[in-house]
Amino acid sequence: MPEGDTVFLAGKLLDKALAGKTLVRGEFRHPALATADLAGRDVLGTGTVGKHLFTRFSGDLTLHSHLRMDGTWDIYPAGAKWRHPGHHARVILAAKDVQAIGFRVHDLELVPTAEERSLVAHLGPDLLDPQWTDEHARRAAAALAADPGRELGLALLDQRVMAGVGNLYKVEICFLLKVSPWTPVSEVDTAKAVALARKLLLANAWRHEQSTTGELARGRRNWVYERTRQGCFRCGGRVLVGTQGDDVYRRPTWYCPKCQPGPAPSR
Repeated sequence: MPEGDTVFLAGKLLDKALAGKTLVRGEFRHPALATADLAGRDVLGTGTVGKHLFTRFSGDLTLHSHLRMDGTWDIYPAGAKWRHPGHHARVILAAKDVQAIGFRVHDLELVPTAEERSLVAHLGPDLLDPQWTDEHARRAAAALAADPGRELGLALLDQRVMAGVGNLYKVEICFLLKVSPWTPVSEVDTAKAVALARKLLLANAWRHEQSTTGELARGRRNWVYERTRQGCFRCGGRVLVGTQGDDVYRRPTWYCPKCQPGPAPSR
């Protein structure tokens, strides 16, 4: 599932491409919206909350989209060939000079703009909220600490705690805290965890490359995430991978047993 910074960047690119323009094509290839047509509407802009995108149109109408595991929004000049097969397109928003295509976007709905908030009211503070304050940080830390026996990795992925962390940042935050992802929340500084989460997302919000080490060269961007072959970026030791979570929340989870003491799954 895309991280919050990926969704944030997608929203910024959509906003830059379409805001202030009038749609000449607003077509859906989605069962629930097959008859909807947005042609002729003005695009007011796109904003994000956590992993949710909101594209707003004239007439008090908003398109809510969520990328889930494999959805993307691509921007092309008018008439340009798409990088993905046409049958993967779920929504086409086009102005005279540009087109935005939502590929494999499973969650799409049109709602009155005034009702946007109800769709994200269950979420914790958005780590990329431009209006972020110390109060947001306190709320997220308190929510993270609310279930002290919960595994840290699972708690970090809970969007009701704070919105924006995906599996990559879950893994890397645990590494930077020097604890196993299976460590109970009670054993970590939740305020520090929240601060790390926001720092990492902010560092990557305006670029496609995601780095938690501060380096952008391929193979040097992450501490342990997907580094079973290369080893730990800090100590060079073996990186292990286990699974964490159940059913749709089940995720591969990388960790360095040397740098991250604590509980680990049986192998």
